[in-house]
Amino acid sequence: MNKRAKIGQLLPYQSCVLCGAVSNHVAAWCAACDADMPHLRMPLCPICALPSPLGAICGHCINTPPHFSRTVAVFGYTFPLDKLIQALKYGERLELAHSFADQLAQHIKIRPDSMIAMPLHPARLQERGFNQSMELARRLEKKLHIPVLTNVCERVRDTPPQSTLSRKARNKNMQQAFACTKNFGTQDLSGQHIAIVDDVMTSGASLNEVARVLRAAGAREVSAWVIARTLPR
Repeated sequence: MNKRAKIGQLLPYQSCVLCGAVSNHVAAWCAACDADMPHLRMPLCPICALPSPLGAICGHCINTPPHFSRTVAVFGYTFPLDKLIQALKYGERLELAHSFADQLAQHIKIRPDSMIAMPLHPARLQERGFNQSMELARRLEKKLHIPVLTNVCERVRDTPPQSTLSRKARNKNMQQAFACTKNFGTQDLSGQHIAIVDDVMTSGASLNEVARVLRAAGAREVSAWVIARTLPR
């Protein structure tokens, strides 16, 4: 019996958030629903996490390398995972962040020096009341014992949601949207490998812009860690 199975036997039974069945599965959803989740099991480009033959670096990342060096993604952003992420962000189902982060932690092979959560603009944070990416990062900090840096990068422009824009417009929308300095507060990013934690990666424009300012502030390397990746149709 593996460790996860043993832990599952010790946990109280709970209702699956997807089907309602009583389960002691370690995630918020039951084992049967987990089997139907859109896990990314196909070969992926190691940089952008889009499908790529034999897991080779894709042509886009070769021709236009992003500022991050790798992406770790757990799921494709399709049903029912998309509904769960929306429940976390807009339905305040914060307990889902633990299950998402636990799944992501199992996929981490290269450990960075520290993590940051994708910043929210203060207006958006006040409206929502929490930053779902910070909820994920805090759980990962406990699971992986990698520190979460705060106040090292901020969102300085309250941009329109990326989901409402075309790919070209998304890149323009993110320009100069974030600010980060080499010594922001008490944190020094010089020479660090930093992972950016976010919920969904669509075009990668937001993550790329944050990676750019982190690199400009002295970070040696940047990784992107996301729960879900939007895949080509």
